[in-house]
Amino acid sequence: MRERTQHGPRRRHGGRRGTAAAAAAVVLALMTTGALTPAAASAAPRPDTVQQGLEALVRDGRPAALASVTDRAGHSRTYTAGVGDLSTGAKVPGDGQVRIGSNTKTFTAVVALQLVGEGRLGLDTPVDTYLPGLVRGEGIDGRHITVRQLLQHTSGLPDYGKDISDDEIRYRYFEPRDLVDLALRQRAEFPPGTKWNYSNTNYVLAGLIVQKVTGRPLAEEIDRRVIKPLGLRHTYLPAPGDRTVREPHPKGYRETGPGRPLREYTEIDPSAGWAAGQMISTNSDVNRFFSALLGGELLPDAQLAQMRTTVPVGDTGARYGLGLMSRKLSCGGVYWGHGGDIVGYETRGGVTDDGRAANIAVTSVPDDIADTRRVEAVVDTALCRR
Repeated sequence: MRERTQHGPRRRHGGRRGTAAAAAAVVLALMTTGALTPAAASAAPRPDTVQQGLEALVRDGRPAALASVTDRAGHSRTYTAGVGDLSTGAKVPGDGQVRIGSNTKTFTAVVALQLVGEGRLGLDTPVDTYLPGLVRGEGIDGRHITVRQLLQHTSGLPDYGKDISDDEIRYRYFEPRDLVDLALRQRAEFPPGTKWNYSNTNYVLAGLIVQKVTGRPLAEEIDRRVIKPLGLRHTYLPAPGDRTVREPHPKGYRETGPGRPLREYTEIDPSAGWAAGQMISTNSDVNRFFSALLGGELLPDAQLAQMRTTVPVGDTGARYGLGLMSRKLSCGGVYWGHGGDIVGYETRGGVTDDGRAANIAVTSVPDDIADTRRVEAVVDTALCRR
């Protein structure tokens, strides 16, 4: 649900090095790899830097790591490392389903921008126009917050997520209005439009606005406007009460403290994410989505240009548009995507303007920003390799 930055919300759960390191030793003996092209008999095969990167993530304590990578020519390949189930040692399913957390925000933003293109929603229209009287609190007034500021995290709204524990995420069902109420108990972070600060509250409100404008559930709008047109057969926003992952998937875990075993968090009630982080997908479907988005298949040129108009994300070098982030590549240029984490899973990735795509998933949320950077480094490796 959270897209981590040095200035964004993060959840720390203590170290992983004890039991997680021991688990990693077992994991390495059971590694699986993507299919390799046979090398010429006279030459040793070149090391695959993406596979090596995934294996390093497993050595660092993640039970499993998965990737899907597409090169400039459109050739795609999937990778796995580690184990899909620590209790049985089962293999990681190739291109298995995972919870994609805050990548959901980009889906929500696409639907909102489609409505803008249809003349049904205004980016610079106050939130109060669509949700009259709902957004009120200490320093908070929906009459002075615009839809654009929601989508770009410049609203100043506090994040409801800091008041929800992982155990609540696992078992409790939240209505979207419940999440908004949690946020409004806090004071504003800053006056609207003056700064950038990541807040899941923004996207819950964006989802409520989509429903108000269309008169239909958000899940239906995402399905008919994005998922079905692109043929994303492994992507969905779970229905209320659906705590499962439908298709083959690696199990998700979280740390429970230094030297303590990882705890499984595969089946949870993802309603705490809703429009901000509830969706399930695969790495290859996520690549297809972002490639189609950047390729102009989902939005008119004017709305895509708005989506790609960014503000700085602190001093990280990343930039945030309307539900879309750009990050610098070590080989030059940038890639566009989002990323996210929800208890049990983290995903990072994106696409380049020349058609490269990579998405990485790991089956535990890293402790801190340094660990997240290691996942992003594998994305960089996948997009920059020759």
